[in-house]
Amino acid sequence: MAEDRKLYIKELERGIYLFDEGHAASGYLVVGENRACMIDTMNGWNNLSKAIADITDKPVTVVNTHGHPDHIFGNVFFPETYMNPADLDIADMFVKDPEMYKDFPEEGMTFPPFKPIKEGDVIDLGGRTLRVYELPGHTPGGILLLLPEEKILFVGDAINHHLWMQVPGALPMSDFIANLERLMFLEKEADRILHGHARDFDDISLMRCVLNGAKEIVAGKNEDDEPYVYFGGEARMHHFAIESGKHYSQTDGSVIVYNP
Repeated sequence: MAEDRKLYIKELERGIYLFDEGHAASGYLVVGENRACMIDTMNGWNNLSKAIADITDKPVTVVNTHGHPDHIFGNVFFPETYMNPADLDIADMFVKDPEMYKDFPEEGMTFPPFKPIKEGDVIDLGGRTLRVYELPGHTPGGILLLLPEEKILFVGDAINHHLWMQVPGALPMSDFIANLERLMFLEKEADRILHGHARDFDDISLMRCVLNGAKEIVAGKNEDDEPYVYFGGEARMHHFAIESGKHYSQTDGSVIVYNP
């Protein structure tokens, strides 16, 4: 296996594990007294079921925060997974594309069905719970999962240091702002964020930093924004400020990418 596809696993604190797949995407295993939950399954380059079995023998619930391939392709190692139905169309674009399967470790691997999950659902792991909130923006069906016992918020790609709002299916920036403002009460429910490409915790203030950056774009305070070239073409890149004195997993630039 190429080094850039290796699975790195780190216990961030008791029973909470970071799964870093080749530094391309991150997932998280939360282990409770009775069950475990795998949040996002990354690219499918490594057998996650086996990796989890080396950590715990408890039954595992698998949840996808959204439908992009670098967060769902490891689903092939599990019998069922949960995702917000609003992201099914996005997931289908990739799941039904045979070209996307060429990097799987075994031939003939197939995706399990997506079971629905929505805001208000609670996953009880025994001594730990995950509460589901919906944050449409990066995708129509993005979800956040709050672990209130540890005051940790798992956010997928909905909130991070490199937020893509230019991809197909992303909502208008003004809609994203309204959706994020609705959830800002979570600042008081969580102290830390774990996002879909992190290697460590971010302070919860990242939520407000992203919100402020999005508001700057909508307000037209983006005259210095730079071109951003990616696989889909060219977009614009808006730098937003992070707070001094807070702990962030990334400090070398935080941006929102958007279509002008």
